[in-house]
Amino acid sequence: MEIVALAGGVGASKLLLGISRVMDPGELTIVVNTGDDIVMHGLHISPDLDIVTYTLAGEVNPETGWGFREDTFHTLEQLGRYGRADWFHLGDRDLATHIHRTALLAEGKTLTAAAESIRRALDVRARILPMCEQPVPTMMETAEGRMHFQEYLVQRRAQPEVRGIIFEGIEKAVPAPGVLEAIRAARGIILCPSNPLISIGPILAVPGVRAALRARRDAVAAVCPIVGGKSLKGPSDRMLAQLGYDVSAAGVARIYQDCCGIFVMDLADAGQRDEIESLGMKTKICATVMNTADEKEALAREVLQCFAPRAAGAGA
Repeated sequence: MEIVALAGGVGASKLLLGISRVMDPGELTIVVNTGDDIVMHGLHISPDLDIVTYTLAGEVNPETGWGFREDTFHTLEQLGRYGRADWFHLGDRDLATHIHRTALLAEGKTLTAAAESIRRALDVRARILPMCEQPVPTMMETAEGRMHFQEYLVQRRAQPEVRGIIFEGIEKAVPAPGVLEAIRAARGIILCPSNPLISIGPILAVPGVRAALRARRDAVAAVCPIVGGKSLKGPSDRMLAQLGYDVSAAGVARIYQDCCGIFVMDLADAGQRDEIESLGMKTKICATVMNTADEKEALAREVLQCFAPRAAGAGA
């Protein structure tokens, strides 16, 4: 069963780990947000690509959900002594990834080729693709001015009030090789439980991607990252509220309404089922909070069941 997942960040990686354990990971293609990418110390850093890859490799730091487990930070500490920025926490093993990626790009290789090299080196079987090859940094318009998403999230700890989001250069971006082909051929497409505005949003903004999903709408399932009116991790709830969105499962469903036909939400939000189904979506209600390996696999099975052949008369 060929499955495509659109992903960004820690929440997505949890579900992807569960999916990779309950199906053949060789049949899974993951399209990852690169709007978070940033150049630091002359190195091309792709945070979401790395989070997904490290997680599926079993190498991620379980305490943070990013970086390598048991990494050290000697290089970062020394950079700080030289007066260099040290607010973006880059571990020593993690830096090796960024050095390798940057060297490949300097040699004329593409970001797709770099992602392939890294995932093969870490023995990850799922295919991992960047959303596009072109740089499209996510810029946050805040009450304190425009800043890169990483500056907003990491350096400023998501404190500035958000007034707008811009994906710089997105109109000139092109889906990375294999992205549209995978969407068209997949049995099912999953929008992972990531921030719909700054993790999934950039992927959908790449010209051609949202249209490809609209054409497959009945085969697209979104997993809601909002449970009981709150985000499980990160500033999704605060960001949605500041930009005028309804901070609820139904609010997220409306963002995806045009390109998603199945909406997976937590038991805590079962009361919103009728409202979401009025948008022309089917719903699946199940436990979506993933704190343990068993919970990750259980949710993965629930999501994959959305694409399984059903007996006549069976419902979601």
